[in-house]
Amino acid sequence: MNDYLHHVSGFFAHDDQAREVNQQLLAEHIPLERIHLLNKTTSEPFHPVKEDSNGVLKDMVVDGTIGAVVGTGVGALAQVALVATNVTLFVASPLIAPLIMLGWGAGLGGFLGAAVGAAKKDKPFADLVRDAIEHDQHVVIVETVTKEETEIAKRIIKNAVGDYEDVKKI
Repeated sequence: MNDYLHHVSGFFAHDDQAREVNQQLLAEHIPLERIHLLNKTTSEPFHPVKEDSNGVLKDMVVDGTIGAVVGTGVGALAQVALVATNVTLFVASPLIAPLIMLGWGAGLGGFLGAAVGAAKKDKPFADLVRDAIEHDQHVVIVETVTKEETEIAKRIIKNAVGDYEDVKKI
């Protein structure tokens, strides 16, 4: 199984430039189903959202877990502060009060962690593509499955567009 997948993109002011790049990519034996020309007339998104995708759920579980750990820590610190000042939440059950504080902190932290984690997910490349399309530009996105295909796509797009910057997300 090949795990290599790379996306090479180019932004064009005119449709004929994007179509010329498409033809050059096809001439270099990159399959048509991995070349995406996007513009205002494109009816389907580049990567449609799958109904059975659990990506968002997994992200929320991870963010919720991180939030629960942080919330538990904050709850523990709050309880230590209360014990240090001789203030107890429940005079009749001083042993249960720390557990209640830890549970309260974990629950609140988990909820806030999931909410903040879900809200802060941004997609700068998707926004860039959407903005270009809204301003009557044409976007070519090539899915490459080998390093050789990536170099071919970069060369063709660079020759059509000019110099570019390859930004890698870590």
